[in-house]
This record gives sequence, C-alpha cells and structure tokens, in this order.
Amino acid sequence: MRVALCQINSSTDPVANLDLVRTGVAQAAGARVAVFPEATMCRFGVPLGPVAEPLDGPWATAVREIADAAGVVVVAGMFTPAPDGRVANTLLVTGGGLHVGYDKIHLYDAFGFEESRTVAPGTKPVVFEVDGLTLGLATCYDVRFPELFRALADQGAAAVLLCASWGAGPGKREQWELLVRARALDCTSWVLACGQADPGVDLGGAPTGVGFSTVASPLGAVVGQLGGAPEVLVVDIDAAAVEEARRTLPVLANRRL
Repeated sequence: MRVALCQINSSTDPVANLDLVRTGVAQAAGARVAVFPEATMCRFGVPLGPVAEPLDGPWATAVREIADAAGVVVVAGMFTPAPDGRVANTLLVTGGGLHVGYDKIHLYDAFGFEESRTVAPGTKPVVFEVDGLTLGLATCYDVRFPELFRALADQGAAAVLLCASWGAGPGKREQWELLVRARALDCTSWVLACGQADPGVDLGGAPTGVGFSTVASPLGAVVGQLGGAPEVLVVDIDAAAVEEARRTLPVLANRRL
C-alpha cells in the first residue's frame, strides 16, 4: 500500500486549511492513504471551542469530498465537541466509504502545557481497514504509551498512523525520532508518523511542530523521513514485512503481562 505523509503548517483558519489538504492530496503521487498532522483543522494556541465541529459537520464533509474526488482515504486532525463543554482531539478518517474518528486518549499535560484544560480524553483505540490492510490510529502524546500500540496490534493493525503537533524544545526532536522507532519495535508494526512542519517561530508556547515526519519499519528502521519544512513523503508498506518481523521478533506472542 502506498501512503503519503503530508507535513504542513496549519493556520487558525479551518477553511484555509482545507486548501492545504487539497494541495497535499494532489501531491500524494498515487497514494492510497494521505495522512495529515494532528490539528490540521486549526493549530493549537487559540480557543478550540469555536472551531470544533461534529464528524458530520461542514469541515469533515469537505475533507470527505476532497478524498472521494481523488480516490484516496484521508486521515487528518480536527476538533469535535465533547459532551462536557470541552472538545475532543479527533483524527478524522474519511473517503472511500469510510468516515470515522479517533479521539486522542492520552492528553498532553506535560512540558508546561495542559491539554486537558480544554480537551476531553478519548476512551478506546480505533482501527480501520483499507484494501484488506488494517491500520491503527494514534495522536502525538499517545506515542509515549506503548500499551496503546500493542493494543492496536492485538486488533490486527499492521501499521499505526501517528499524527502529531509535536512541541518544540531541547531534545524534543530526538525524543520524537526515538519514540517513533521504539513504538514500531514494541508492536512489530509499521509506524507512519506525520507531524506539523516547523513554523520557525514560537506561537505563544503552544505545541506546533518540529517536522521530521518519519516512517519506521516493523523492526524500527527508518525507511523515510522529512526535514523541518512543509513537504510530502510517499512510501510503500506491506503486510509481509509485519509477518516476517513477528516471526523473527515475537514480542507480542512472548508477552507475560
């Protein structure tokens, strides 16, 4: 399966960010799945309640139309209303008859940022299928929790699509690269990690991006990576590599806890 990681800098304007989705899909070079970062709908650093919409709202509907017109499945970060007045940090999966969401489970209450103040946590892992290949979903801070990636593998995921708006800071890029590779080894699955590009400025201390979207093989090798700027990375992944990795390194089968 061919997958494109569309590394962008989203703005605070959801309508303008739809143009970034259109452009990224057009640059996806025949990919079956086009993955965009967390917060594609609207970057962090502004009130999220006013921009949040349900999965059947106009923004998600517009993304579905873009996906269907191009014959791809699009994965993109958005915000949906939560029952308690906060929002959910949602990954939208749409196109080709799919239209589902994953609400980020692990909230980024770390490095001086308090995501849980305005964002409600999700409660369950989500997988979906494209052309017979099962794909799992994770968002940003989720990458620090290997149990989620193992749970996705237990649900059949041969690859995990990880969307992020990774906060900058000393050592943060190195942590990003290390964690992406480690999670691939933990679950012997592909990990395709798409982050926001580096905006080049501090946007009020909000997590924005460092770039370096990365694809790690089921044995943790980096098979593709971008730099800090907006760009598209297209890679081919296959289930056979997952099967071979799980024969060679049966960490899922060997678990005792």
